[in-house]
Amino acid sequence: MNTKRITLIVIIGLIVLFGVLGIRGYNGLVTLDESVTKSWNNVQSDYQRRADLIPNLVNTVKGEANFEQTTLENVVKARASATQMKVDAKDLTPEKLQEFQASQGQLSQALGRLLMVTENYPNLRANEAFRGLQAQLEGTENRIKVSRNDFNAAVADYNVKARSFPMNILASITGFKVKEGFKADAGSEKAPEVKF
Repeated sequence: MNTKRITLIVIIGLIVLFGVLGIRGYNGLVTLDESVTKSWNNVQSDYQRRADLIPNLVNTVKGEANFEQTTLENVVKARASATQMKVDAKDLTPEKLQEFQASQGQLSQALGRLLMVTENYPNLRANEAFRGLQAQLEGTENRIKVSRNDFNAAVADYNVKARSFPMNILASITGFKVKEGFKADAGSEKAPEVKF
């Protein structure tokens, strides 16, 4: 009789222990998942800030009478494409993240060309509004870099927890999947060639 009672107490104790560990593990995954979502929202917010600065920059540049129209059109098109690309934090598939990164990369390239071409216009470079917008844009690019790094760190923390044993079993049962972070843009492994 005592053996049955002891066995029952041990079984109940193990069930309670595994239940508590399961709840703590699940709540830890939820916390890390929400951290990834928050970091993703910060990334999108910083990209939106950049997109909001572009119309003012384009209008300031348009004031220069003989500025290359195709360069401005490319920036406007790239901005339109980038702002249409929305990715929900709960649905961060590698494909969607790659599409988002590609559309933002096109906008970065168009902005880079715009800023390079402006070097040929001394009146524009002397324009205080243009210089202010250029400084804001540079600051925003730095914010984007920091946000992307924070997002990648949050994704790494989440993935370590979701892939570690025995949490990987709980994660697969409860639907927590490994997430993808930002990767370097294609071709970024090659340093730009500088010629004088």
